[in-house]
Amino acid sequence: MAQLLLLNTAPNQTLSATLTIDGAQLQFQLTLSYNPTGFWVMGIADRYGNVILLGVPLLTGVWPAANILAPYAYLNIGSAFVISLSGAATDYPNNTNLGSQFTLLWDDTPAS
Repeated sequence: MAQLLLLNTAPNQTLSATLTIDGAQLQFQLTLSYNPTGFWVMGIADRYGNVILLGVPLLTGVWPAANILAPYAYLNIGSAFVISLSGAATDYPNNTNLGSQFTLLWDDTPAS
């Protein structure tokens, strides 16, 4: 079941998310930081704060590369896609348009 996460342009933000992934409810603590080189990175921790992943770049892409969690399918934490809401030509959100022109869509783990 695809779920949208509401984001904003706060430079260092943390949010808790309870997501339905592969039929199970999983709780994550997500951290989003704006990298000085000009793009956003995401960290994912479990509900206890144990780190699962760090430094996942928030990039768009063409299927199947669009799934930013594809390299980590073995973790069974689902799929995540950075979606351009405006059809912008850029491949990633900047420090002014995350949450307004780009959003994060989380879905089930893809079948291998």
